[in-house]
Amino acid sequence: MRVTTKGQVTIPQEVREKLGITPAVEIDFVEEKGRFYLVKRCGESKRIRKFGGLRGVANVKMSTDEIMALTRGNK
Repeated sequence: MRVTTKGQVTIPQEVREKLGITPAVEIDFVEEKGRFYLVKRCGESKRIRKFGGLRGVANVKMSTDEIMALTRGNK
């Protein structure tokens, strides 16, 4: 693998599939006995999916001006 000038590398597709690494998944580099390991961060992506599923759920029948007045405390 070649490292870019920004310190980036491309993780091979086979490795991404085995580790379950998809876009937005957080990873860490762990050092053990002089070797570095790439590990998927546990729990981080679950929080993203948990709240991502709520996107677009609210059905508010208010205009933007009404919502802004409500949040600003205007009557």
